[in-house]
Amino acid sequence: MSISPTSALSDAALQAAPGSKARGYWATVGRRITRDKVSMACAIVLALIFLSALLAPWLGLADPYQGSMIRRLRHIGTAGYPLGTDELGRDMLARLIYGGRLSLIVGILPVIFAFVVGTSLGLVAGYVGGKINTAIMRTVDVFYAFPSVLLAIAISGALGAGIVNSIVSLNIVFVPQITRVAESVTTGVRNMDFVEAARASGARPFTIMRVHMLGNVLGPIFVYATGLISVSMILAAGLSFLGLGTKPPEPEWVLMLNTLRTAIYVNPWVAALPGVMIFAVSICFNLLSDGMRSAMDIRN
Repeated sequence: MSISPTSALSDAALQAAPGSKARGYWATVGRRITRDKVSMACAIVLALIFLSALLAPWLGLADPYQGSMIRRLRHIGTAGYPLGTDELGRDMLARLIYGGRLSLIVGILPVIFAFVVGTSLGLVAGYVGGKINTAIMRTVDVFYAFPSVLLAIAISGALGAGIVNSIVSLNIVFVPQITRVAESVTTGVRNMDFVEAARASGARPFTIMRVHMLGNVLGPIFVYATGLISVSMILAAGLSFLGLGTKPPEPEWVLMLNTLRTAIYVNPWVAALPGVMIFAVSICFNLLSDGMRSAMDIRN
């Protein structure tokens, strides 16, 4: 029995080719986003800010609450005070690092809560449809009809000032937005072949939503929610600026920016530091969200 040269070459190629495992979707997304230099730079900056705020008690910083009128409004680069002092003589470096705790909590927690609630509501509304969809989406539209800033101020004013009330008000503001995105994505997925196959196999609706649909709709919702973190920080900044958020003497970036307004003509560089931190975190979250959106778009 003779073997043709073509089949011999094919067998040799198959034997020589190493077995390679197909790369999954999320592995591909991770590989693509690690190649995005802008996204990785933003991720590194955010990681440094998070770690410095988390490890603040072990960094050997000055007491962020202790001040002295003798050393008030020291300039950047003063011996012992690398970033100067505020209007009460407190170390700006310590207050910026400790202030990152409250600022990041108020900016991120509302988005996390809204992501969980909004994704659940949107998934149920998009998959079940009918009267349940109408009831959920019309209720969401009532809140979505108001501008985010006015709605947050109204809810915070009704609940009262404080960090917890600010988080609750921002959570109520973001739930309708994430719900609409989740419902839209779920509606586009519910009639696909794999969902029909799961339904035909006798799987229950909760199982279909949890096992088959959640993984396919989670990506776009997560990207959208990541972009809302910067919006959350800006809205929280507005609430604190109006006296509806953090109260003195707590170190918090927006509160520091508000109290340093009177010193802007005396020491503008020190007065601008909290604003620089808010801007840096907001722009990093926005750029990271754009990078994730591009990495998850496998068509490109």
